[in-house]
Amino acid sequence: MPESQEPEQGSFAAAEAAAAELSTAAQPLGAKGKPLNRRSPFLLGLAGAAGVAVVYGLVLIVVGLQDILVLIGLALFLAIGLEPAVSWLTRRRFPRWLAVTTVFVVGLLALGGFLTAAIPVVVEQGTQLVAKAPGWLHDAQNHNTVLGQLNDRFHLQSQLEGLLSGPGFGTGLLGAGQAVFSALTNVLILIVLTVYFLADLPRIRAGGYRLVPHSRRPRAILLGDEISTKVGGYVLGNLAISVIAGVLTLAWLLIFGVPYAALLAITVAILDLIPVVGSVVGGVLVSLVALTVSLPVCLATIGFFVGYRLVEDYLLVPRIIGGAVKVPALVTVVAVIVGGALLGIVGALVAIPIAAAALLIVREVLYPRLDRA
Repeated sequence: MPESQEPEQGSFAAAEAAAAELSTAAQPLGAKGKPLNRRSPFLLGLAGAAGVAVVYGLVLIVVGLQDILVLIGLALFLAIGLEPAVSWLTRRRFPRWLAVTTVFVVGLLALGGFLTAAIPVVVEQGTQLVAKAPGWLHDAQNHNTVLGQLNDRFHLQSQLEGLLSGPGFGTGLLGAGQAVFSALTNVLILIVLTVYFLADLPRIRAGGYRLVPHSRRPRAILLGDEISTKVGGYVLGNLAISVIAGVLTLAWLLIFGVPYAALLAITVAILDLIPVVGSVVGGVLVSLVALTVSLPVCLATIGFFVGYRLVEDYLLVPRIIGGAVKVPALVTVVAVIVGGALLGIVGALVAIPIAAAALLIVREVLYPRLDRA
């Protein structure tokens, strides 16, 4: 045996002997050694590096699952918004599954009615567009018409022909088809998630509150239920106001003979779901179409939307959703702008109830804590 291995075996035998002496009946594995020094630079650096790695990994996960997380959040938001309707039915001795089914059947019937009203109008207008295309082509080749002069100056016809015959046209159609398929898939996933969330919302509520320490749980229940009430009142109230906007717009356009009245009214109702800017955009679109009838009808339509906006802001919103949400006007505008910049239309839709929840937490939790400090 080499001489270099003899000291190693001797030290190992000594360690075994020491281990045998440490083992007792009370502590078969020996007494605990001194704890590690948590202020050691090595441990501090290791803990810091591990924390950075975990945060970086979580950020990557959130970015990678951003679309799915937005769908999950929106589904939970809609479920909380529909909860007042389900609770109203359950208080009338409906089983919860039947209440959830009733709410969604009514919603699907409303969606079916919307599609029934919108699809024929879109098809009719598409047919009119195809029928008018030869006339526009003839006008584009006539140098005495406005369209012909624009064609001579900007070469609209040649650019359109190049766009249609170019290699990117098929790719654009394929991309549009993929976008439509993705949108339909997301809508289906959103509906399924909303159904599951709404069916299990009491269990989700109880599980969420159990994550709060026992001493703070009653206060958390009161705050959480108040936030849920604000979200529910906002969702149902916003839907009601959008329906009112669509019906009034349809009546106005039919009275003055503005074309595409049904489609424009549906567009206004959908856009009115977006706070602050939705009704303005809808009014601009309808006024531009009214200009094709006459200038006085266009000006009257502008006046109608200005008057309706005042009625909505100072009568409908305060009475229907103002009592539930109670968000100052400045906070509303800032919340919608920030929400739209972060998540687009979805962010603008959920901005006001999120701002209401934040204001509630600030008023009930942060301000009292700062006053006691």
